[in-house]
Amino acid sequence: MVRAIGDRIVTGFLRPGEKLDEGSLAARFEVSRTPVREALGQLSAIGLVERRPNRSAIVAVVTQEHLASMFESMAELEAICARFSAERMTGGERRSLEIEHRTSARLVQLGAEEDYEYFNTEFHTRLYRGAHNTHIYDLTVMTRSRLAPFRRAQFMLPGRLAKSWQEHDVIVTAIMRADAAAAGKAARDHVSIVSEASSVFAAGTARPGADLPGSGTFMHDH
Repeated sequence: MVRAIGDRIVTGFLRPGEKLDEGSLAARFEVSRTPVREALGQLSAIGLVERRPNRSAIVAVVTQEHLASMFESMAELEAICARFSAERMTGGERRSLEIEHRTSARLVQLGAEEDYEYFNTEFHTRLYRGAHNTHIYDLTVMTRSRLAPFRRAQFMLPGRLAKSWQEHDVIVTAIMRADAAAAGKAARDHVSIVSEASSVFAAGTARPGADLPGSGTFMHDH
């Protein structure tokens, strides 16, 4: 439910300032108000929903400036993770990263957006774990959770799956060569491109049904 509501906010089906009535949402998802309240709480924590005392929650305004600041932080954190991964990953971790990356090329060929999105999350998690630094891992995962709806939205853009895979390829190549500087730069560049691809959805700029594949339905919850 968090994912479904968040995706509709990011892609413009729920507009900034629009009321999010717990009863209506509970009826739509065929659940009680409790999970709806919890979902709105989580969306409030990542800045997509504004909760008001004794009134319905509303869709928050996510400004380009705020989104850019979060992506800037994400880019630096991922650069650190990639750099440390190049230096610290075990042989087994490097091989697993490369194997999974090569396997994911098939998802791109098939245009399997949801499957690739799942792989993408796993790919980045491997980089965070490969850094072998618990504090940086926690910071990076927390920042990623705040950006998750926007990072998912990028895959709605034409050709984005293939470009994402190519950007991953540069990161993987650098890590396999234990080239920390190159890995860090590749990861930073990748997140910067993701930021640009995702920015179309910020501040209510996405219009319902405007060139968004599958825009007529909720995305599946995972």
